[in-house]
Order: sequence, then C-alpha cells, then structure tokens
Amino acid sequence: MNKVIILLGPTGVGKTGVSILLARELKTEIISADSMQIYRHMDIGTAKPAPEERALIRHHMIDIADPWESFSTGKYIAAVVPVIEHLHRNGKIPVLVGGTGLYIKAMTRGIFSGPSADWKLRQEFLSMEKEEEGSLYYYLKELDPEAALKITPKDIRRIIRAIEVCLKSNIRISDMQKNLTQPLPYEFIKIGITRDRKELYRMIEDRVDEMIKIGLIDEVKRLTNLLKETETRRHGNAEKEKFTDLPIHRFADSPFPSMQAIGYKEIAMCLHGEISLDEAVMVIKRDTKRYAKRQFTWFRKEEHIQWVDITGVQDSNEVFTRVLNTLKTKL
Repeated sequence: MNKVIILLGPTGVGKTGVSILLARELKTEIISADSMQIYRHMDIGTAKPAPEERALIRHHMIDIADPWESFSTGKYIAAVVPVIEHLHRNGKIPVLVGGTGLYIKAMTRGIFSGPSADWKLRQEFLSMEKEEEGSLYYYLKELDPEAALKITPKDIRRIIRAIEVCLKSNIRISDMQKNLTQPLPYEFIKIGITRDRKELYRMIEDRVDEMIKIGLIDEVKRLTNLLKETETRRHGNAEKEKFTDLPIHRFADSPFPSMQAIGYKEIAMCLHGEISLDEAVMVIKRDTKRYAKRQFTWFRKEEHIQWVDITGVQDSNEVFTRVLNTLKTKL
C-alpha cells in the first residue's frame, strides 16, 4: 500500500520549517492540510509558507479557492486525491502538513458525501436563530439527537450543516457519518510535533506580533474590500449602499467562511472602529491559544501518532533530525 506522511501539530509549533527540510530530504512535495491556507489573498494571517519556501519545494492545496467560496471537507478530499496519486505515480511519498483535524480525520477515517450547500436555506436558519437564540440547536436535537450531543450550542455553522443534511437527504448526519464513511486507501504515517504548552503560547504571541508588523492590517483591508465588492455584485447595485457601510464581520459568517480564520474578523472590527488595535491583538492571541488547545484535544483522538517533543528547540534542522529519526522506523 502506498504511503502518505502526515506531519501534524498545533498552530505555531514549527511545522513549516521542518516540513520543507523533510520534503527536500525525501525528494518529494508538500500538501497543505490547512482549511484557511486554501484561500487566495490570505497569506499573513494564515501563516502560509513564504514565497521563497514555496520556491524551494512545491506546495499543493494552497491558494486554490477565492475567499468568497465555500470549501468543504468533501471538496478538499476530492481535490487532494489526484495530487496524492500523481506523486505516487512519480515514485514520491507525499508529505501532508497541517493542523486541520477534520481534513486529517476525513483522509484517515473517511468522510460521507452529503448534499451540497443550500445558501437560501442557510440564510433562513440564520434568521431563525437571530429571532430566537438557541432555536436551531433545539431543532437539531429533535431531528438528530446523536449529532446534537457532538456539537456545542454555539457552533452555529455545524448545527446548520447537520440540519441541512437531514432536511435535504432525509438521512440523519449521524447515520451518514457512521455508515457512509471510507478512509483513503493509503498507509498513513502520522508524526506529531508538540511543545510545552507555555512555550507554545509564548511563540503564538510572538507570531501574532510579527503578523501585525509585516502587514496583517493592510491584508485585512484588501480582503474586506474584495468581499464587500463580491457581496455587492451578488445582490446587485440596488443593494450597494447596504453593504458599503456594513462591517464585513456582520454578514460574513455564512457566505464567507474564510472570515472565520482567526485574525481577520478581529482586525475587521478594529478597522470599523468597534475595538482598538490592542484589543484586537489581545483577542487574536487569546483565540489562537484556544485553537491550539482544541487541536491538542482533537489529535489525542487520532490513533497511531508518533509524537516528537521539541520543547526548547527552535532550530528547524534539529527538529528535522528528530522527525527523520522517528520516520526511519516507518519507511
């Protein structure tokens, strides 16, 4: 069975540098498993590999969608399989790098193919939730109690998707997940990179400061202008005035999933005068740490991960050596 290396770990842990060294050593290419790096125009806030890094090693599944597009896990799997197959045909072992647990789970444990998104229906659901907070979660509990147990009442996007699947297919999403899933037919070698939690949090804070320094604010300005222009075109010139002054984060949740990336909504709020830059940076740091914590929790559920603790190590070459030594027993 053909092999696929998965290099995983929480955000900010240091995957990018070691992945490039690993791909160069194995004479292969890198596949991103990051749900926000797929979007064009979002470089700094998603911590994409720098242009010079991508020039060294070919990267796949980066900049493949516009930020106003919805890009599901199913779409990711459909797009990534031909890449993996191409690399295998050329005698290369793909190095898949990222921290989006759902993408990794879908590849290693399978994913069902549900009905396509119904934006009109989703807008109706959002209106219901605005009229009565908590109504969607109550509705989901009636339709699919098992799914409701796995989704928090505040996770509106997943609640809406679960209801949508049930109504459009007449099959509960929990049943689909149990009966219609199939992993990809590869031997997955999972290497996890981890650090002491306090050290990782310090690195996250430094990275957020660096993002602000190198131009995250200007990137968000350009992105919000693009999204507002797109929404105006979608609704016609008659609605132009409606969206010109509306802060992007107010209407971005459903039509623009890209704005769920940590950092973008917060800076958009700052640009609209709702919070100060200091407050925005504080929230970005806080939420990035929380995201890293959730990633740790998610990865603990994944089986057969070989963990490499790099606490105290900042040199990518040393991290690479440790990862390679771990890999040698698997290749």
